[in-house]
Amino acid sequence: MKKILFLCLFLSVTGTWAQQFSISGKVVDAETRLPLESATLFVEKVKDSSLVAYTISNNAGDFMIEGSGKMDSLRLVSSYNGYMPLSRFIQLDKQNIDLGQLLMEVASNELGEVTVVAERAPVTVKRDTLEFNAASFNTRQDANLEELMKKLPGVEVDAQGNITVNGKPVSRILVNGKEFFGNDPKIATKNLPKEIIDKIQVVDTKTKSEEFTGKAGDPDNKTINVTIKEDKNKGYFARFTAGGGTDERYELSGIANYFKDDLRVSALASSNNINSSGFSMDEVFDMMRGRSRSIMIRSNGTFAVNGMNFGSDQGITKSETAGLNFTNEWDKKLELTGDYFFVKSDTETASVVERETFLPDRTFYTDIISDANIVNENHRANLNFEIELDTMTRIEIRPSISISDGFAHRSSASERMDNNRELVTNTEDREDIYNKDFNNRISVTRKFGSRGAYLEASFENSNQLRESENFFYSELFDTEGGELVETRIQDQFIDEENNTDEYEAGVTQRSVLADKLFLDLSYDFSTQSMNSTRSVFEFDEQTGQYTQFNNLLSNDFEVKSFKHIPNAGISFEGKKLRAGLDMGLLNTTLENRNFLADVDFKNNYNNLYLRSNVRYELARGKSLYINYRNDTEIPSIRELQPVPNLTNPLNIVIGNPKLDPTFTHQVYLGYQNFDFATRSGMSIYASTTVYEDQVVPYSITNEDLVTTTTFRNLDGGISGYAGVSYSKRHKKEEQEFSYRLGLYGNYNRQIGFSNGFRYNADRFGINPSLRLGYNYNDLVEINPRYEVSYNLSKYDINFGREEEYTNHTIALEATTYWPKNVVFGNDISFISFGNVAPGFDPTSLLWNMSLGYKFLGDDATLKVKVYDLLDENVSTRRVIGEDYVQDTQELILEQYFMVSFTYKLSRFGGKDPNKGRGRGGIFMF
Repeated sequence: MKKILFLCLFLSVTGTWAQQFSISGKVVDAETRLPLESATLFVEKVKDSSLVAYTISNNAGDFMIEGSGKMDSLRLVSSYNGYMPLSRFIQLDKQNIDLGQLLMEVASNELGEVTVVAERAPVTVKRDTLEFNAASFNTRQDANLEELMKKLPGVEVDAQGNITVNGKPVSRILVNGKEFFGNDPKIATKNLPKEIIDKIQVVDTKTKSEEFTGKAGDPDNKTINVTIKEDKNKGYFARFTAGGGTDERYELSGIANYFKDDLRVSALASSNNINSSGFSMDEVFDMMRGRSRSIMIRSNGTFAVNGMNFGSDQGITKSETAGLNFTNEWDKKLELTGDYFFVKSDTETASVVERETFLPDRTFYTDIISDANIVNENHRANLNFEIELDTMTRIEIRPSISISDGFAHRSSASERMDNNRELVTNTEDREDIYNKDFNNRISVTRKFGSRGAYLEASFENSNQLRESENFFYSELFDTEGGELVETRIQDQFIDEENNTDEYEAGVTQRSVLADKLFLDLSYDFSTQSMNSTRSVFEFDEQTGQYTQFNNLLSNDFEVKSFKHIPNAGISFEGKKLRAGLDMGLLNTTLENRNFLADVDFKNNYNNLYLRSNVRYELARGKSLYINYRNDTEIPSIRELQPVPNLTNPLNIVIGNPKLDPTFTHQVYLGYQNFDFATRSGMSIYASTTVYEDQVVPYSITNEDLVTTTTFRNLDGGISGYAGVSYSKRHKKEEQEFSYRLGLYGNYNRQIGFSNGFRYNADRFGINPSLRLGYNYNDLVEINPRYEVSYNLSKYDINFGREEEYTNHTIALEATTYWPKNVVFGNDISFISFGNVAPGFDPTSLLWNMSLGYKFLGDDATLKVKVYDLLDENVSTRRVIGEDYVQDTQELILEQYFMVSFTYKLSRFGGKDPNKGRGRGGIFMF
C-alpha cells in the first residue's frame, strides 16, 4: 500500500516538469461578429496529431484551453455546426497565449444540424445531443466502453458502474439506438471494446412513445447511445469464470452474446455461494462482493439483474441463475424483444436486535435473536412487441409474467421488559409461499402531421396472486417479580390468499396551438381490487390435526378503489424554456367489504389534480427547474382489514376499514451547471412532500407490555431532502486528477399515537462526502472517499428526549496495471458506527484484494482473490424510528480465499480483437 502511495507522489512531482500553457480567445461569426456558443476547440500535437486538450466556448464565445506537455508548437482546430472548420498553428513561446477573435465562416453547404468538420472533433455539441468521438480519447489497448467513458469530459462512472453526465444520471444505454442484451447497461459497458465504437451520443431520456411522437423527453435524465463502426456491427463475445476457495466457497458463471446488425442474442448462467448475482462483469474482483462494489443494491439489501432478485445483502446466499435474451428488427417496422430468467436462491440469515421503545410515561426494552432459512425459485419472462403500421401509426404490446415458489423456516426468541414485568416469547414457523404476477401494457399511437400532434390510447393490467401455508407455533411466558404469571401457546395452521388486480386505461390527444406550444386533453381511469382470505385453524390435541377454525382471527376481506382523472394541460417545449401546466379532477372511490362479518364501507373523494413544471436553460450545461405534483395513495390491505394478526404475540396488528386515502403534495426544484472549460460541475436540488390524511399507527401498550396497533388518518406529516455537489477533473500530461464534494440532508416529521398521546418525531440527517480520483497513464488508479452520516431525532413523546449518532466511512479503491499483464486490486472500507448499544461491534473493516495475471493475448486471466482479508467485517446498524431506537447485527459472509480462472472469447466485424497481440483467432463467421 505504501508503495502505491509513494508511486503516486513520485508521479505527481515528475509531472510538473512538463511545460504549462493556456490558450484563450473568442469564437465569433465572421460576418456578424456575434459570439458562437458551444463551438468545439481542441489542440493536437503537430508531429502525430494526438489530442492534447479540448474545450467548448461559453455563451459569450469565450474559451480557454489549459494543458501541459513537452512541445514547441500545437495545432488548434475550431468547429461549429454549419460553419467551415478553422485551423491555426500555435508556437508555445509563452505560457499564456491570447488568440483574440477567431472568425468562423458560414459553410456554403449548410444543412441544419450537419457538422462540417475537416478534422475529427473530440466533442461536438448539437442542439439536443452531446457527441464524443471515441478515437479522440486515449485508453489502454484492451479498454472497454466503461473505461472509455471515464475519459470523457463531464462523465463519471462510480464503483458500481452507475453513470452520470454533467451531474445527471444515465438511465439506459443503447447500441445503435436499440437496447443491448436487456436493460442492464453494465453488459454493454463491461463487454464492448473501444476499438469497435465510433461515437458516444448523450441525449435526453425518452420513452418509445416520446421518440415516435417527437414529444420532449426528460432533460434531467440521460440516455447514452453508442454507435458501432459500420464494418464492426456483427460479432460475438463470451466470458466464463470458475473459482474455488476456502470454507467451500465457489463461483461459476458464463455469459455469451451474439449480434449481427439488428439481431441480438444473449445467454447466461451462474452458480455461487458468495452472495453474488454472478454477473458483476468486474474485471478486477469478478463476483466478489464488497460494500463499494455491488450490483443494483437496493435499500432493503436485495440485489438484482434485469429485475430478478438474488437473495439478500445480509446472510449467506447460494444462488443459481440462467437466462436468455433475444432482440430483432425487421424492415425497420417490426421489433421483437423477449427474455427468460430463472433464479434459485437459498439464504441463511441470523440477527440480534436490541430496541428501546418510548411511551408517554415510560420506556420498555425488547431483545430479539432470530434466524431463518429461505429457499426460493423464480421464473420470469418478458416480451416486447413493437410495430409501425405506417409512418404515422405505432402499436406496442409488453406482456410479462413472474412465478415464484418458495419455502421459509424461521425461528426467534425475544424478551420484552420494563422495571416491573418481563415477557419471554419463542416462535417458530414453516411457510410455503407461492407468488404469480402478470403484467401487460398495450398502446396505440397515431400522429397527425409533422408538428407534434398525436392521439394515444393505452391499457395496462397487473394481476398478482400471493398464496401461503404457514404452520405457526409460539410460546409466551409472562413473568412478574421473577415469578411465572401465565403461559400462552399458539399452535396454528394459517392458510392465506391475497389477490391484487389493477387495470388502467387512458387516452391523450395533443393539438398544436403554435410553434412549440401544445394543448393536451387527457382522461385516465384506474381501478384496483385487493382481496385477502385468511383462514386460521387451531391444533386439536385429541385428533392431532389442525381442525378447529378460529373465526376471530380469520378473514375474507375485499378492497376496491376507482380513480378518474379528466384533465387538460398547456405545454411549451422551446429550446431554452420548457413549461407545462395540467389541471383536472382527481376523483377517488374506496370500497371495503368484509364477507365474514357482512359489513360494507364506501366513500367518495374529490380533489384538484395538478401537475406543473418549469425548466429554463440559462446557457449550455446550465439550467433551473421546478416541478409540482399531487396524488392520492390507497391504504394497503394490511392497514384496512379489521382482523387481529397474532403472528408476533408481542405486536398485534388490526386494520381499520374506515381509513381514507392519503393525499400528497410534492415540490421538486434544482439547479445544474457544468463548465466544459474548467471540467467542473455543480448540482443543487431539493424536494418536499406534505401529507394530508396520512395513514399513521395508533398503538396501545398495556401493562403486560403487549402492543396492539391499528391505523388512523392524520395531518401534519412532512418529508424533504436537499443536496449539493461539486465535481472537477484536471488532466496534466499522463496524469488525471478528480474530486467530488457532496452535501446531502433530509428531514422527516413522523406522526402517530401511542397510548392515546399524539406524538411528533422530528428526524434530521446530514451527509457530507468527499471523493477523490487519480489516474496515471492507465497504469495506476486510486479512488479514496470519505463520508459522514449524522442523524438526530427529537421526540415529544418521552419528555423531549433526543437521540443522535454519527457514522464515519473511509474507503479506498486502488488498482494497478503494472507490470504488463498483471492486475492488482485493493478495495478497502472502514466504518465507525456511532452510539451503538454495548455488545455490538462499533467498527467494521472490509478489505478485498485481487491479484490477476492475463495471458493468451489477454483472453485468459488467473486470479487469487481474498474476501475480508483482515477478517474484521461486521454488519451493525442503528435505526431511529418514530418512537424507538434499535441496534441490529446481522449474519454476513465471512473471510475466504479463492482462486479463479476467466476466459474470454470475442470477435467483432469478423476480426479477433486480440489478433496481433500474441494470439490468433479461434472462431470464424
